[in-house]
Amino acid sequence: MKIVYRIGASPRERGSLLGETCPDIFLLSDGNFAVIGTEATAQLRGQLPDDGALADRDRIVIISRETLTRAKADIPDA
Repeated sequence: MKIVYRIGASPRERGSLLGETCPDIFLLSDGNFAVIGTEATAQLRGQLPDDGALADRDRIVIISRETLTRAKADIPDA
């Protein structure tokens, strides 16, 4: 599995000049996506809906609204 390309604007394009806030989204060679975000599993696990669950390997991460909305145009429909 490899990172193929970034989805959306780079952190620098979104104003992160010091690398302190760098959420990011990448398309992987297997068609899945990888996300860099702030780990928030402990804070949000108890708020998942009844049909939401985390496997032992899963983590909840937060990315900024701007990161996702600027990536929207680059996310394929299928």
